[in-house]
Amino acid sequence: MKIILNLSRIFAGLVFVFSGFVKGIDPTGFAIKFEEYFQAFNLDFLVPLALPLAVLLSAAEFMIGLNLLTRVGMRLTAWLLLVFMSFFTVLTFVLALTNPVTDCGCFGDAIKLTNWQTFGKNVILLVPTLIIFLGRKHFIIQSSRSIEWILALVNFTIPVFLSVFCLLHQPLMDFRPYKTGTHIPAGMVVPDGAPVDQYETILIYEKNGVRQEFSESDFPWQDSTWKWVETRQKLISSGYEPPIHDFSITTSDGEDLTEKILSDSNYVWLIIAPKLESSSAKGLQHLNDLARKAYDLGMPVYYLTSSATSEVDLFKNQFNPPFEICLTDETTLKTIIRANPGLLLLHKGTILAKWNHRDAPVSDDLQNNPLSLILNKQRSMIELLAVMSFALLAILILIRIRS
Repeated sequence: MKIILNLSRIFAGLVFVFSGFVKGIDPTGFAIKFEEYFQAFNLDFLVPLALPLAVLLSAAEFMIGLNLLTRVGMRLTAWLLLVFMSFFTVLTFVLALTNPVTDCGCFGDAIKLTNWQTFGKNVILLVPTLIIFLGRKHFIIQSSRSIEWILALVNFTIPVFLSVFCLLHQPLMDFRPYKTGTHIPAGMVVPDGAPVDQYETILIYEKNGVRQEFSESDFPWQDSTWKWVETRQKLISSGYEPPIHDFSITTSDGEDLTEKILSDSNYVWLIIAPKLESSSAKGLQHLNDLARKAYDLGMPVYYLTSSATSEVDLFKNQFNPPFEICLTDETTLKTIIRANPGLLLLHKGTILAKWNHRDAPVSDDLQNNPLSLILNKQRSMIELLAVMSFALLAILILIRIRS
């Protein structure tokens, strides 16, 4: 019994830690998934709660998983696990039947699952959940109640701080198709021989006021009493879709600059603001100053936004940028970078670096070759992660020693 309990605890704990972590490091992406569900169910009034819900839910998952792995408050954790899994198993069954959003988002962008796959995953997880719940009294209480609560609070606070850090900067790990080092044109290629979308032709005929569907092989072409109404195409199976399939950059006049920008042998700076009206004014000013310096050094600079013409005109009046302001799909921009505004550096279509406006280099640091900025960014990030890891380890060790 003890072996089964521990195996169930470790299995469920690992799944919950992984699920909470991959969503917690990209709270903006998880919030977008919440928004999709709210809009699909006509709950638009809940959209403002998407981001806090994303942070709290991922933190709750991470805490439950960490509690299971470290055997913290096992009796309460068993209840939380049962309630969590019961609710989401029922919810994912409803989602599988209705399919309002094709990708469930339960593992963020790290692993894509359909709604039926998610429901199956939850059914499998119910087995260790029930084992843990039924055997919760067999877990030995290792510390006093106050220490158990402190440990649980720490396990919850860690992912919250992690999410806040990633919100203010960038996700620590990037599972999206536009991660640093990606050659965008290569991500848009469809391989030879790749499967294509398969459709079935549905013919709608009407007789005596009753409409009926027919296939191309059995429609009543010889019966004149049936009248053709319409022809539909039904998708049977989806073909290959390249990782990057919606990337395009156009001017306000409709000129497509995508190929020009992706083939440019210079260092190309893209200032990305999905919505200018909700962008940080301070961030826009910072990136505008940097972009002017890059422009003066002979490097191409483009603004990418999905804002309406009226918002673009307001932006031009305020910042008077000497470079092109282009239009790109909002979802694409939010996928490229989790910032509003953010900065992207391209070279021959390859993403060399991405910055939140808070981390973007200052104009005085910019030289003809910006590679030094990229190297400094990587070094600073590694040093910061090392400090954060050691601090977290010290806290956990200290708590364990005092317990």
